Amino acid sequence: MKNILVPIGTSPNAHETLQYAVNFAAEFSAQVYVMDVFSVSVGAGNLGNIADKVSKSSMDNLREVIDKVDAGKVEIKIATYNGELVDGLKEIDRELGIDLLIIAPRSNDIKEELYLGHTSGPIIKRTNIPTLIVPKGTVFSPFKTILTAFKSGIVKRKSTLIPLEIIKRRFKSKVNLLLVKTPGYSDNDLTVNPALMDISSNLYITENATTYQGVLEHFQAQQPDLLCVFRRKRGFFKKLWEKSTISKSEFFVKIPVLVLPAKKD
Repeated sequence: MKNILVPIGTSPNAHETLQYAVNFAAEFSAQVYVMDVFSVSVGAGNLGNIADKVSKSSMDNLREVIDKVDAGKVEIKIATYNGELVDGLKEIDRELGIDLLIIAPRSNDIKEELYLGHTSGPIIKRTNIPTLIVPKGTVFSPFKTILTAFKSGIVKRKSTLIPLEIIKRRFKSKVNLLLVKTPGYSDNDLTVNPALMDISSNLYITENATTYQGVLEHFQAQQPDLLCVFRRKRGFFKKLWEKSTISKSEFFVKIPVLVLPAKKD
């Protein structure tokens, strides 16, 4: 794990997410990139320098966030992009090869409706980069127990599991698998990928209406430090294929969530 990217928006808590990313990156001697996006359509005449001014303002915002962080020995680099956020993430991934995105959910407050909002939701839905969703205010600590939940044990790309394998190896984490049999499952869904079995300590099988309900059923007993799920059209965040947000009634946990893309876009 070499390159970690942290999209920075206007949240006053952005430095907390960056601090978590820096502490996480230090465990892997990884480099952290912070990114901000802006959208400027420049016309002729005296509007020609607007993009440069907005870019400078964006850079200044990133530097303010970085100044609030104790980087230690971790190198933090700045990237800005003129355009849409998701396009910018994909462009930087093509240029650098991003191993992990680290983002915050919409809010930790159960009173607020959304878990993933109009920024974090599309990142999960429309990118194919492994993403770690870190609740705001979370202080990094090594993951002792990882609960990996899914409704199908089919993993078509071996590379999908690389972030999970790297994290397990670095922190000597215990990985428990939770196969949730939901309505309409097939026999093939019950066949768990051998590579996934190889990195796990236990396999639990349950029947529930949704994968999320299966997680809730086992959450207290397992007490995981990290929840790992797959991003697939029939998977944990399938609602995100219908819309760009996900409410807390559909999903909500107070621990980091690792989302692994199950296939290429």
